[in-house]
Amino acid sequence: MTTDPQVPQEQALAPLDVSPETQEMVRREMPEATEQAKNETMALIEAIKRKAQLQAQQMQAEAEKASEITVEKYLEAIRTARREVEQMDLFDPERIEYSIKLMQMDAEQNWENLVKEISTLGDRLNDAAKAAWEALTAPRPDYSDTIDESKQL
Repeated sequence: MTTDPQVPQEQALAPLDVSPETQEMVRREMPEATEQAKNETMALIEAIKRKAQLQAQQMQAEAEKASEITVEKYLEAIRTARREVEQMDLFDPERIEYSIKLMQMDAEQNWENLVKEISTLGDRLNDAAKAAWEALTAPRPDYSDTIDESKQL
């Protein structure tokens, strides 16, 4: 991406595919910047976007894996408890079956709620990334008039 002879080759950034949205925004916000500055800015923006997306995907995958393990362990504990209770022969097997079904439905509901929470977290991370992007690219006031006035004093 860099062609500046002052930048050592090993430090030059690898070229990234830049989205049309990023290209248009950089050209709009930096009309007088050099092509190299625009290209480096686009590369930085794309790298930030990719890093945020990757981290969100990793977090979601880790949460899903943890919840799968939790559900499996929960169901395993229920089955073990059922076997032990059935061996004791102290309770009505139909009532035990009904209780186990209720626990399984509760586990499934908890799983669905966890998936919804993960989805909501992903949406929030996406919204936060967009808000950060907008804050980063928001136009800044032009202070050049203030600097010119201070020189006249």
